Amino acid sequence: MTDVAYLPDGLTYTGIEAILRGQHHDPFAILGPHDGQLRVFAPQAAEVRAVADGGVFSLERIHPEGFFCGPAPQGDYRLAMRAGDHEWQVDDPYRFGPVLGEMDEYLLAEGSHRRLYDKLGAHPVTHQGVAGVAFAVWAPNARRVSVVGHFNAWDGRRHPMRRRLGPGIWELFIPGLTTGEVYKYEILSAHGERLPLKADPVGFAHQQPPETASVVHGLPDHDWRDGAWMTERARWQDRQAPISIYEVHLGSWRRGGDAEILDYDAMADLLVPYVQQMAFTHVEFLPVGEHPFTGSWGYQPVGLFAPTSRFGSPEAFARLVDRLHQAGIGVIMDWVPAHFPSDAHGLAQFDGTALYEHADPRQGFHQDWNTLIYNFGRREVANFLQASALYWVDKFHVDALRVDAVASMLYLDYSRQPGEWVPNRHGGNQNLEAIDFLREVNTRVITDHPGTVTIAEESTAFPMVSRPVDQGGLGFAFKWNMGWMHDTLAYFRLDPIHRQYHQHDLTFGLVYAFSEDFVLPLSHDEVVHGKGSLIRQMAGDRWQKFANLRAYYAFMWTHPGKKLLFMGCEFAQDREWNHDQSLDWHLLDDPMHSGVQALVGDLNRLYRDTPALHRLDCDPDGFEWIDSSDSAQSVLVWMRKSDDGAPPVVVVCNLTPVVREDYRIGVPVPGAWREVLNSDDQAYGGSGVGNAAVRDAEAVVWHGRDQSLSLTLPPLATIVLMPVQA
Repeated sequence: MTDVAYLPDGLTYTGIEAILRGQHHDPFAILGPHDGQLRVFAPQAAEVRAVADGGVFSLERIHPEGFFCGPAPQGDYRLAMRAGDHEWQVDDPYRFGPVLGEMDEYLLAEGSHRRLYDKLGAHPVTHQGVAGVAFAVWAPNARRVSVVGHFNAWDGRRHPMRRRLGPGIWELFIPGLTTGEVYKYEILSAHGERLPLKADPVGFAHQQPPETASVVHGLPDHDWRDGAWMTERARWQDRQAPISIYEVHLGSWRRGGDAEILDYDAMADLLVPYVQQMAFTHVEFLPVGEHPFTGSWGYQPVGLFAPTSRFGSPEAFARLVDRLHQAGIGVIMDWVPAHFPSDAHGLAQFDGTALYEHADPRQGFHQDWNTLIYNFGRREVANFLQASALYWVDKFHVDALRVDAVASMLYLDYSRQPGEWVPNRHGGNQNLEAIDFLREVNTRVITDHPGTVTIAEESTAFPMVSRPVDQGGLGFAFKWNMGWMHDTLAYFRLDPIHRQYHQHDLTFGLVYAFSEDFVLPLSHDEVVHGKGSLIRQMAGDRWQKFANLRAYYAFMWTHPGKKLLFMGCEFAQDREWNHDQSLDWHLLDDPMHSGVQALVGDLNRLYRDTPALHRLDCDPDGFEWIDSSDSAQSVLVWMRKSDDGAPPVVVVCNLTPVVREDYRIGVPVPGAWREVLNSDDQAYGGSGVGNAAVRDAEAVVWHGRDQSLSLTLPPLATIVLMPVQA
């Protein structure tokens, strides 16, 4: 190394060369103060001096590429640099000790640091009396990791990090940096290969796509005013509570003029009063975490700790949640631990190895989505994901996590042919590591944050998904009932003339309705990929389509199970959902569309105010068939009951376009009965056929009951009856 002017004591040619080439695995062994020497690598400077209380100490440039060495001041110092006519001062990152403590190191190595986000990522801090940013990232197989950004001209040689050997964490405190600084990690693999620059896996903010860098932000800082909601939320998320969920994609719910995307604050101004008007109890957001591809709707995230910057800052997202809570509305967020995208700046091959994913594509690659699968059996990966779940609940007061694609996590052979998957240690197809992970994360969320719940999107017959872990279950509070959705939609697509042969599509769901605690989902998945909108999936001409949809909604809201409806479906959005466009709010100028909207609002209010319709949603004691056998006329009659002495509810569905006069049904109690909801009401766009007058039960045995009513059944309609209270 002939360019070195001289070699001070304690330095080696190899060490200096490794620093100059950005290859040194332990920069603190070379840089900073060492036995009276101060060593600085500053390729951007022509001159470097150390400025301290004891004076100014000039450092000699011992290598033309910018390696300086000279006497080290006693105590604290700053570096004064000059290049041409430009002079500036900075603190030396290599004079500062570690930020992470020994307990952090132990817990991170053990994979049990539940508040991992307090330590990893980029945190603005004051360290040893100096303000700056502490960076920490997990990359155990890297030879070298550096923080790069505009502040160092994206030169990975200038801020290499300190390695903590136990957990494979790299950390560095960079004095003088502040929030808003753009950064990434430059990583050399174990073989010395320079990898694509990586965003921070625990970044709290990221650039707006298509830009891919992380942004120094720190933990979100919001003055929460939702104390009343937080105190009571366990009551509003209990299995006996009325839970009616409005599913929202933030980018396309509503847009401003010229199709302008609304930010979180503007969204709150419109969304909060609308959800109140519609009487939904909860809003569910499609994944909010940062994602590079807008067309993934958030289901291919790279930022598991960062609300997407498309709509504003983390604090703005917190304000949205806070305002919903202050209005008495719960917040559910879709969370995606099942897979992650292979974008070069993300988690894929993060340190040059299959770190977060399985190395074997039979275990680590989703063929359906071209995404990678987390290695749930690796304790650090499971800890990372668990910390992500806790982060949203802790820092953003999210009330529930709806876990996406659970079925793909549970089965090793999910969507795979024989020979394309690796059996578990018992030779079976269950992903035992994923099962353990789900049980642990569900336990931790509800234990650390009482009142929160988790919800599974799970489409198979895997047992006990919504049963407690200590009873052998997975620990979710609720499970989406995908079978119910599939069967009932298939029924309502049928021409009514054929429905008499398919009544089982509506009744079969009651065979297993209480095997899990279910949510009935009419979600975004049912209005995309060529399926068409819900209104277009209904059978018949235009009038019949609207009548069918209204009857379907009333059937759903009176059926056991919590409710979920995707945005736009509440007013019969006509075209298929497009994530790049606002919903077609102008359709509300049409009485047929506004009528559906009015019905959904009334269904929500009836559901919330009627104990028989919600208290035993998840209990077989809350449901009883009165008659499910009249398939010839496509009529169904059932009863919903409560456990608190509240009156029962009787529901009648007539799913043909034929008005049925003098249709007799058995009822559970004598006395007067009234029609409290009729999906064929003119206010909803219906024909107005029904039972406006109070009907007295007669002592005529029917359907095995001592009392019965003679009713007029409107066409393609669901009616709800309740006894008149004295």
